[in-house]
Amino acid sequence: MEERKKLCGYYNYTVILTYLGMLMGFTGIVLVTEGKYREAVICLMVSGICDMFDGTVAATKKRDLREKKFGIQIDSLSDLICFGILPALLTYSISGKTYFSFLAAALYVLCALVRLAYFNVMEEERQEKEGGRRTWYLGLPVTAAALFVPVCYMMDNKLAYGGTLQAALVMMAAAFVLPFKIKKPYLTGKIGIIFTGVIEFVILLLGLGLEV
Repeated sequence: MEERKKLCGYYNYTVILTYLGMLMGFTGIVLVTEGKYREAVICLMVSGICDMFDGTVAATKKRDLREKKFGIQIDSLSDLICFGILPALLTYSISGKTYFSFLAAALYVLCALVRLAYFNVMEEERQEKEGGRRTWYLGLPVTAAALFVPVCYMMDNKLAYGGTLQAALVMMAAAFVLPFKIKKPYLTGKIGIIFTGVIEFVILLLGLGLEV
C-alpha cells in the first residue's frame, strides 16, 4: 500500500503540463507524416509553452527525492520527442528527404539526446547538493527549437527552400553540446519569449505568406 501511495505521487498535477506537451509533440509528428507542416510547427510551439511553465507548476507542490528525479526524467523524455524528433522529422520532410537533410536531422537528434542525458545527470547531482531552481543552463536548451524552428520554417516556406532549417538544425546541434553558460530566463525573459512566440503564432495561424 505504501509503495502504491508513492507511485501515485508520480502522477499528480505537477507533471500534467509535461504530459500535455509530449502529446502535442506526438501530434506534431503525426501531422508531419501527413504533410501538414504548418500545423506541426504550431504543435511544436504549444509544446514549448507547456515546457516553459511546467517547472513553475511543479514548484507549487513539495515533492520527495524520487518524485523530483521522476520529474527530471519525464521532462527530458518529453523534450526529446517534442524538441528533438519533431523538428528533425519536420526538416527532413520539408527539405525533400535528401541525404544532407537526413544527416542534419540525425546529427540534431543525436546531440539533443546527449544534451538531455547529460542534463539529467547534472540536474540530479545539483538538486541533491543545492536544491531549489537552477539559474543557468550549460549549452543551448533543446526547448529553444520551439522559438527558432518556426522562424526558419517561415523563411524556408517563403523562399520555397529547405536550407534554412537544415542550417539551423546543424547550428543548434552544436550549441546543444558546447560547454557555454546561458542564464535561465525569468519573468522579463519569459515575457520577451512569449511576445515573440505570439507574433510567430499569429503569422502561422493566419497563414500570412505561407503556402502550407
